[in-house]
Amino acid sequence: MRQTWRWFGPKDLCSINDMRQAGVEGVVSALHHIPTGAVWSPAEIARRQDEIGRMKDGSPSHLAWEVVESLPVSEDIKKQKGDWRAHLETWKTSMRNLREAGIEVICYNFMPVLDWTRTDLAWRLPTGGTCMRFDLIDFAAFDIHILARPGAAEDFTPEVTEEANRRFADMSEDRKLALARNVVFGLPGAAENFSLEDVRRHLAEYASVSADRLRGHLVDFLAEVTPLAQDLGVRLCCHPDDPPFPLLGLPRVMSLEADYRAVMQAVDIPANGITLCSGSLGARPDNDLPGMMDRLGDRVHFLHLRNVLRESADVKGSFHEAEHLGGGTDMVALIAAVLREERRRKAAGRADVSIPMRPDHGQDILDDLGRQAQPGYPSIGRLKGLAELRGIMTALEHPVEGLR
Repeated sequence: MRQTWRWFGPKDLCSINDMRQAGVEGVVSALHHIPTGAVWSPAEIARRQDEIGRMKDGSPSHLAWEVVESLPVSEDIKKQKGDWRAHLETWKTSMRNLREAGIEVICYNFMPVLDWTRTDLAWRLPTGGTCMRFDLIDFAAFDIHILARPGAAEDFTPEVTEEANRRFADMSEDRKLALARNVVFGLPGAAENFSLEDVRRHLAEYASVSADRLRGHLVDFLAEVTPLAQDLGVRLCCHPDDPPFPLLGLPRVMSLEADYRAVMQAVDIPANGITLCSGSLGARPDNDLPGMMDRLGDRVHFLHLRNVLRESADVKGSFHEAEHLGGGTDMVALIAAVLREERRRKAAGRADVSIPMRPDHGQDILDDLGRQAQPGYPSIGRLKGLAELRGIMTALEHPVEGLR
């Protein structure tokens, strides 16, 4: 497993020096400043590579940009409206430019409107640390009362709706504003300037897009870009829905093993692959992460290793970001399945034997608490997670124990 680390660019409070000292082997990044639908030019790609390649004093970092996360798919492509065909061509041009720069793995997602959704970005834990959390009652209160989406109450059980009504009635104005900001933070690149009216407008544009239709649009997108990716030697990997169940009346099409299997079969080309995110998929009790790795592992091109603690047995329920070894996913079993897949690849003579992984998210602990880093991406919390994951990998590969 190739140990990587996500970096948001020069404004990231985690520096190249920090990553180097953490012992990571490669960097996951993206050109977040370029608008969705625009081309990632060779010059901009080279600039990011240069930023990753140098430490603060200008000396070589010996790190390289190895995985793109994410090359965004526009809402026009997802809806097949407006400039979607032009956006397809710019997406392919960006992919060519990335490959010419030596980058082979591109992560993307097909979530409509919201990239991810949390109701709390710094929920206090009993330890004194903080983490991100999705509270179903708070979200229902937002959807029904703050956003006031027509028909929202019908998407929740009567019990959830009743509790959401009570909670909203007790909310201060500050809490209502904070809840709205937290939910809107998942809008790509728009945490600071998207209004509730913007959200309502986006939702209205998806009114006629069912889950089957959105899945069809995903297959159409992949049918266009994957043959080129295969020719170029690029591995594409779709990130799952986060959380993996419908929200705001929007369709979700990458939440289950069956969803991935259907899309892999529809565009049955090796370059069409999976970002196996154990945190996103693990937010559902019916997703078997070690089993998914065993069954779909030949198409897993990228790994996000994190854990969530589900707060109920319901498919659609509350959860929070747990320690990497402390949530509902058996991380030892999952890593063992990854190592088995890598052994199979080695035996088959594949070039992509070592699957890039990153310690996804982390709790804010110690000095992270006052650092105000990107939500979910504290330096110390991720370093702790990486150390734990690295320990499992080392133990399972040790000759005394052997890989079972």
